[in-house]
Amino acid sequence: MGRSLDYALARSILDEEFPRAEELFADGADPGIDPDVATATERLFSSSTQAFREALIGVTLARVIDPEIDIRFPYMNQSEAAFNGRTLDTSVVNPFLVQREIPCSTGPYLSSLRRNVTFEAATGRGIRDKGAFSALLQIIDYLQHHDSNAARTYLTYLLSRFVAHRDASNIPLARVHRLSLEQLETLIEHLLAVPSGGLIPVLLSVGILNAIRAQFGLPWEISWQGINVADRATGAGGDITIEREGVTMMAIEVTERPIDSSRVVATFNGKISPKGIDDYLFLFTTTDPGDDAKNAARQYFAQGHDMSFINVADWIVGLLATIGPQGRIVFFNNLLGLFGSVDVPANLKLAWNEIIRRLLTEGGPQEPSAQV
Repeated sequence: MGRSLDYALARSILDEEFPRAEELFADGADPGIDPDVATATERLFSSSTQAFREALIGVTLARVIDPEIDIRFPYMNQSEAAFNGRTLDTSVVNPFLVQREIPCSTGPYLSSLRRNVTFEAATGRGIRDKGAFSALLQIIDYLQHHDSNAARTYLTYLLSRFVAHRDASNIPLARVHRLSLEQLETLIEHLLAVPSGGLIPVLLSVGILNAIRAQFGLPWEISWQGINVADRATGAGGDITIEREGVTMMAIEVTERPIDSSRVVATFNGKISPKGIDDYLFLFTTTDPGDDAKNAARQYFAQGHDMSFINVADWIVGLLATIGPQGRIVFFNNLLGLFGSVDVPANLKLAWNEIIRRLLTEGGPQEPSAQV
């Protein structure tokens, strides 16, 4: 009895829709979902009963894949049009949630309900959170009366709510006691390849400066500001500022954008000259500054202002080679603190975890154990 499902197809649909769900969440766009259905979905996510919203992923997938399925019946013996909700959950949905590090239940399918239940009003009589179950039924009724395209649109929206749920949760970072210089170089290379709007190179730069200060006991005061925060509005000399006894020793600008002469001139006129900064460092991620930028910097050097350019990865790796094994441990622990901040988006934390896991399984000599 019941209808079979292609579980590989179900997983591929989730993998395809999840990036769209992340974009939907990040943009805060209106997905065009029926307002009543959206309200019912929010009700599910406000409930402490995780099983309902997790089961809804499988229900929606079933509707997307096979419109002939009666999604009210999640057990194969219930109807000729039923589907195997438990196998779909254990084979596809739960592994997907775990891989994406979305908080999810560890109990059996529909653990809050008795076995072999249907998604119908009569089932709700013995349920503690009747409001959440009623919301689930409302969404299922909506899906049952709409086609596969509408179900897929809803699936993207539903996954975006799981993204929001993940981002509101604490995502533990993968940890390891120590990494070799070679492994740290690989870590830096892969982190810089992750789209972050410029945040990752700043975090890496702050991490190495903190490590230098700690390793050599320097009386530095290191301050930095978030990405897309105007320096002029905050009064900062750059993205990162190093001071000693209230005097600016160095200002650093971390950039993913090309550096040309107009930018050098604007930086000098807007920051360096007004603040009397003698040492200004441009850390770039990919594109080397043009000859016009270097020529402009040479002119300011003649006036007593050092303006230098260096690739951020080369700079950090060179410093890591200098500060020794203990300094490299301090650097890594600093990164853990910086990436673990509540201000760092969840997708960057997930990228960190994935890079560390790959590094420890594929990347040469390592410590005997790592933990998340």
